[in-house]
Amino acid sequence: MVRKTSKLSPLPGGLPAARLRAECDPKTLGFKTTASLKSAPGFIGQDRAIDAIKLSAEIGHKGFNLYVLGREGTGRHSAVAQLLSKAAAIQSMPCDWVYVNNFDAPHKPNAMKLPPGVASALKSAMQLLVDDLAIEIPALFESEEYQTQRRAIEEEFGQKHEEPIAEFAERAADENVALLRTPMGFMLSAIVDKKPIKPEVYEALPPEERAEIDDKIERLQEHLARVLQQGPQLEKEHRQKVEALHAAMAERAVSLRVGEVQTEFKDDANISAYLEHVRTDMVSNADLFLISKEGSNNGPFPEVIRKYHQEPIFDRYAVNIMVSHEAGPHSAPIVREDLPSLNNLTGRIEHISEMGTLATNFTLIKPGALHRSNGGYLVLDAHRLLSEPYAWDALKRCLQSHSISISSLADRLGLSSTVTLEPDPIPLDVRVVLIGDRRLHMLLTMLDPEFGPLFKIQADFEDDLPRSAKNTRALARVVAGYASKESLRPMSAAAVAALLDHAVRLADDTKKLTLELGALMDVMREADFYAAQHKHDLISDNDIEQAIQQAQRRASRIKERMQEAVTRKVILIDTEGSAVGQVNGLAVVGVGTHYFGRPSRITARVRMGAGKLIDIEREVELGGPLHSKGVLILGSFLASRYALDVPTSLHASLVFEQSYGGIDGDSASSAELYALLSALSGVPIRQGLAVTGSVNQNGEVQAIGGVNEKVEGFFDICRARRLTGEQGVLIPASNMDHLMLRSDVVAAAAAGTFRVIPIKTIDQGIEVLTGTISGQRRRGGDFPAKSINGLVEAQLRSFAQTRRSFGSQNRNGPDGEAD
Repeated sequence: MVRKTSKLSPLPGGLPAARLRAECDPKTLGFKTTASLKSAPGFIGQDRAIDAIKLSAEIGHKGFNLYVLGREGTGRHSAVAQLLSKAAAIQSMPCDWVYVNNFDAPHKPNAMKLPPGVASALKSAMQLLVDDLAIEIPALFESEEYQTQRRAIEEEFGQKHEEPIAEFAERAADENVALLRTPMGFMLSAIVDKKPIKPEVYEALPPEERAEIDDKIERLQEHLARVLQQGPQLEKEHRQKVEALHAAMAERAVSLRVGEVQTEFKDDANISAYLEHVRTDMVSNADLFLISKEGSNNGPFPEVIRKYHQEPIFDRYAVNIMVSHEAGPHSAPIVREDLPSLNNLTGRIEHISEMGTLATNFTLIKPGALHRSNGGYLVLDAHRLLSEPYAWDALKRCLQSHSISISSLADRLGLSSTVTLEPDPIPLDVRVVLIGDRRLHMLLTMLDPEFGPLFKIQADFEDDLPRSAKNTRALARVVAGYASKESLRPMSAAAVAALLDHAVRLADDTKKLTLELGALMDVMREADFYAAQHKHDLISDNDIEQAIQQAQRRASRIKERMQEAVTRKVILIDTEGSAVGQVNGLAVVGVGTHYFGRPSRITARVRMGAGKLIDIEREVELGGPLHSKGVLILGSFLASRYALDVPTSLHASLVFEQSYGGIDGDSASSAELYALLSALSGVPIRQGLAVTGSVNQNGEVQAIGGVNEKVEGFFDICRARRLTGEQGVLIPASNMDHLMLRSDVVAAAAAGTFRVIPIKTIDQGIEVLTGTISGQRRRGGDFPAKSINGLVEAQLRSFAQTRRSFGSQNRNGPDGEAD
């Protein structure tokens, strides 16, 4: 690298210190401490978003669900919570929903809609009904009345059963045949000498007598068979009479108790219809209460206080509450689900292990967030929702069908092989509020055609608001309100002014105030901690400054290591002298939420060529598309401005030295152009200056982002080495309103040891960097010979002439004649 040591023209002055930091004057705030201020709602500057939230909360039509978008910390969550609470307070309380047994199809439980607060009462009434009947029905079957009627049935059955047999026995006896009862049943035997004949006697009889006995017994055997055939019919009649007796006895107890429950809920037709089904089933299954009684002797508690309804056999009469509103304010519910998984949204069906298998029933249906928010509002984090498998699809399905259908993830994936249920869908009337960022909203709008019809309203939170006297005082009142709400110490006017200055810095615009209130509140909390350490009753401006500085210090390890590498010349950055084709560019590095400026050496090399401008970063695939665009603009600028009457015969290369990562953005395109102009003209560039700004094809320098971090990053390097008074940063003139530099940078500028110089055009910038006039094209069409533009054009013409001569030599033979 060729160094130029000749004395350069004086460096022009930079912006005055007052333009580098627009501080808030505490005297203009109109108070001494925030203790005297009335708090204001934290919705300052968010009128558009607030109106959208109110519309979604109050409109009754379907599909007007809400997506709240904006940066983290702008008050999205608190605004949604506060505005939904106001809207919910004027709405009526929604109905209760329960699942009850479907006695005809137990795998399809019935959903039942109940007035608010009735679900718990019905559940308690059913539990009491089961407990009462579990005592009364067994007692009823042990009563003297039941025993008397049962004996009468038994006696009647015995008489009907024995009479035909007795008559047959008499008829058989008349024919000298005896009817014998054996363990194997009835048997007929001939009578000889008034006694059943023995086998040996029978065998000794003459054949004629044996044949006569056989014929007689065969005939009587057929008759006996006809008599015995009446037995099953008699048994059936007996069983029916016993069942009728049981039903009649159970009917008395069940009807009485169920009637009491029906009277309690007589105004609800759904409950009355359900209780009628319960009554019929209880009468038909009265033996369940007897079975429960048989196993009741092993318990430690008296029968009168035993909770029979807790036994599994009585689950069929349970009431499974999905949502109940008997407690709390009489308003619409507001539910925030922090883990919006499929089960947590739509509910789930649990299973229990029975004899090594999984079983379930309607009492194991559990509600989800949609059930709890039905009739009100459901607030979800959009990113978390989309991160859960099938949750977004399930939510859309429920909103489209206006009902809640319960399905498990195993069912959706086809992995379930256990017995499950098909509960009735519950009608859904809910307003869903998704809170997310702008990028996610854009992706949903572009990629999901169902998103727009379901979420018709967007509440877009502003990032900042205009910095006016009115807004400044309003933000001060918001700050006072947060201090009171968080139980922080009151803040002095100087402390509020320092916090507002920080708000301007966060907005990256001296004409704006940030609305990222979360970041401001974090500074206030930390400042309150330092005030407590210093035993102050007020939070002072020093506490605010300490909080800001300590936050930067905690995140500055990488920044300090990079600056150390520069000061030790591990990374080569010059801050004094001058060099041809070399300039200090500036970039912003982000580590988490902390950003800082980092200088980079940019070099350019030129020679005769075929008009190719090589971006080395792009060639090795380290340059992003925006950076490549900036380099192409440089080529277009050179080709359209210089030596228009000859072919472009330049071969140039540009590179960010000691850059080992990706580079993107066009904010260094002006620096790259300055390096090219210096390399072409041979005029050195001041190395005490750094450059930022993009450029267009007309040579105008355009605004960039992160101007404060870039200026401060180069200032820190210069200060670490030594401030000479010849150092500074060239920024786009359009970035002047974005300057909110640190106090130490402002102090150095006021002392004349550091400069911030606004630039509008490349010509203006190259004059500052080289101390040489840029030169304007004269009437004759040329630039002044000693100007930067003149030197550049002369070099490009020289390249073109050399290329033409070289081409002529290649076309002619060694003797100079044409081939």
